[in-house]
Amino acid sequence: MQEHITIVPFSEAYKEAFRSLNEEWITKYFEMEETDRLTLYYPQEYILDKGGYIAVALMDGTPVGVCALVPSKYEGFDLELSKMGVSPKAQGKGIGKLLGQHIIDKAISIGAKKLFLESNRKLAPALSLYRKLGFVEITGITSPYVRSDIQMELTLPNA
Repeated sequence: MQEHITIVPFSEAYKEAFRSLNEEWITKYFEMEETDRLTLYYPQEYILDKGGYIAVALMDGTPVGVCALVPSKYEGFDLELSKMGVSPKAQGKGIGKLLGQHIIDKAISIGAKKLFLESNRKLAPALSLYRKLGFVEITGITSPYVRSDIQMELTLPNA
C-alpha cells in the first residue's frame, strides 16, 4: 500500500513532533546542545517569530518529518535550512527530499537568494540529500554547534 505524504506548515499541533523528531537523530549521533533545546522547545519564539518557517511531513496524517528555515546570522546568506529530521520508520521513502525541496521552494517564494546549512560528515545520507538538492560545501564559518564539521550553501534562482 502506498502511503499518502503531504507537507504542511507548522502549527502548535506539531510542536511535540518537531521536538521529538529532531531529538531522536541528535541524541542518536550527538548530544543535545543549548541551541537545540531553545529552538526545539520554543519554535515559535526562536524560529517563527524571527521570520522563520517550519514544514511538517505527514504520512497518512501522522508527522514523520520536519524541517525549518531560519533567518541566517551569517553575512551573505538569507536563510538557514535547519532542524531537518525524518523518523527512522519513514526513512527511505523520499520524505527528506520532499521536505528539502519544499523548504527551497518556500525560500524562493519569499525572495531569498542564498541558503546555508550546517551538518556533520558522519550523517552521510543527509549530506547526499543536500548535494542532490544542489548544496555545495563551503569553508570559513565558525559554527555555534560542537557537532558541526561541514557547512554548505545553495544559491537560489532569485540571486
